[in-house]
Amino acid sequence: MRIGVIGAGAVGGTIAALLDRVGHLVEVTARGEHLETIRRDGLRLSGAWGEHVAQVEAAETLQAAPELVFLCTKAQDAAAAIRENQHLLAGLTVVVVQNGLNGLRQAALLLPDSECVGALALYAASFLSPGRVSVTTAANTYLGAGDGEPPAAAVAATKVLDAAMPAFAVANFTGSQWTKLIVNQINAMPAITGLSAQDTLGDRRLRRIVTASMREAVRVGFDAGVRYGSLQGLTNGILRFVSIAPLWAGQLVPLMMKRRMGATPNPGSTLQSIRRGQATEIDYLNGAVVGEAHELGREAPINAAIVDLVHEVERTRAFLPTDAVVERMRAVR
Repeated sequence: MRIGVIGAGAVGGTIAALLDRVGHLVEVTARGEHLETIRRDGLRLSGAWGEHVAQVEAAETLQAAPELVFLCTKAQDAAAAIRENQHLLAGLTVVVVQNGLNGLRQAALLLPDSECVGALALYAASFLSPGRVSVTTAANTYLGAGDGEPPAAAVAATKVLDAAMPAFAVANFTGSQWTKLIVNQINAMPAITGLSAQDTLGDRRLRRIVTASMREAVRVGFDAGVRYGSLQGLTNGILRFVSIAPLWAGQLVPLMMKRRMGATPNPGSTLQSIRRGQATEIDYLNGAVVGEAHELGREAPINAAIVDLVHEVERTRAFLPTDAVVERMRAVR
C-alpha cells in the first residue's frame, strides 16, 4: 500500500519507519536538515521496537497520491499541513495522530470529502537528530472517532498499522482522547525544569504539582460529561478516584505512570520542542483543560499557571529550578 505520513517527527517518523519495515511504500513530509538527511541517508529508527533504516520518499509536501494518510504534525501545525496537501487527500482515510482534543474535528472540517479518524499514540518516542528517531517506551496506538463504536475506516486503518506496531480500534474515542489528555499532564514539568518525566515524577514536590494539575483536569472532564476511556492502566473509575482523592493519595497514579515508562529517560514531546527551539503544544495540552473549563464558566488555575510557565521557558530558553517552580505554583493554590 502507498502510505503518506505528514510530519516525520518522533511519532510520525516511528510510524513511517515501521510501516516501511513491513513492506509498504511510504512517503513522508519533512523540512530543512531533517528532510535532507532522510533523502540522503534514510530515516533511522532505534529503541524499543528495534533498529531499521527506512528508505522512504521525502519532500516538504506529499508528491504522489497515497491510499492512506497519517497526519502526525504538532497540533498547531496541522491546519497548514492539511491545506498544503489537501489536493491529494480527497476521498482518502486520513488518520489524525495528535495530542489535544480538537485535531480530529479540525481535520474533518478542512477535509469534508475525506474519512477522518483519530489516533492516540501512547508509545514514547524521541526525535534525536535530523533523520533519527528512537522509541523510548513501547506502547499501543488507539484509533477511532466520536463517542460510539469505531467506524469502518478506523478498523481498516488499524489493521494496516497493527501489522507494524500494536494498534487497536476502540469505542468511545472521545473519552480516550480525554484520558490521553490526562496522560499528557506529565509533559509540562519536564519542559519547565529540563528534567526527564521520570525525574519530575520522582521528585515529591514536583509530583504533587503534577497530581494537582491532573486532578483539576480530570474534574473538568467529568463536569463536561466525559466518560473516560481506558488507556495505560487509567480507567474511568481510577480517574474518578483521582478527582476526589486528597493529593497524597492521588499521587499513586503518576507514580504508576512513572513505573510504566521504564528506565530510559523520557523527555516528553514538550521538552523536545523546547530543546529544538520550536513552539510547544502546551496550549493544546494543559491549555485545552483551561479552554474546556472556560466553556463551563469556570477556571482551571493550576493548568493555566503551568501553561504560563512553559511559555516563559519558550521565551527565555532558560529552565526553572525546582525550588522556583514549587514556590511559584504554591501561590496558585
